[in-house]
Amino acid sequence: MGAMNQEQLIAAITEVVRNQLQGRAIGSSVRATAPRDRTVPVGVSSRHVHLSREDFTTLFGPRENDACTFFRDLSQPGQVACQEQVVLIGPKGIIEKVRVLGPTRKQSQVEVAPSDAHRLGIAPPVRDSGDLAGSAGLTLVGPKGTVTLKEGVILAARHIHMHPDDAAHFRVKDKDRVSVKAPGPRGVIYQEVLIRVHSEFRLEFHIDVDEANAVLLKNGDTVTVI
Repeated sequence: MGAMNQEQLIAAITEVVRNQLQGRAIGSSVRATAPRDRTVPVGVSSRHVHLSREDFTTLFGPRENDACTFFRDLSQPGQVACQEQVVLIGPKGIIEKVRVLGPTRKQSQVEVAPSDAHRLGIAPPVRDSGDLAGSAGLTLVGPKGTVTLKEGVILAARHIHMHPDDAAHFRVKDKDRVSVKAPGPRGVIYQEVLIRVHSEFRLEFHIDVDEANAVLLKNGDTVTVI
């Protein structure tokens, strides 16, 4: 009788453990079939210039409403590529036909890739857009004039534009930094990716041409926030 009770106890415990394990397996399976979407579209940023109203007028002459000549819309709402282009002149070289982006800003800003900086002979720091104090300088030449910037040239920090709804989805906030995985045969994990949150932003991962070419990324590809 005692042996029977022991067998029954073992059987009962086994049944309970089996049910618990099956329950965990089922739960894991459900979570695995509905993963949280962590993908972000890629936007590759070529060298470009943002101009103050004063510098725009110096380079291209007076315009009605200080507006540039529309070329095409950019992926971020309200941002446009202009028909206007400038020449960048550094201590060691020049780069022609650099696109101006609009609208105008409080301070002129030039964003280049590391290979551009080497060609120009300057050493711009890696910065978030608008953080220009102590950055590199160069000369801009337009059809109507020349502007020499003492500072304003940066290597743009890799970043993700997010609407507040996107930030809630990814559980991040403005100025956070995350890691991002790029797929493919030359895949890599980007670290220190800055999160930028604004109600007018559209979800997009921005890197410069050098970073994109090294991993064979192009506009419209997707990466994953880890």
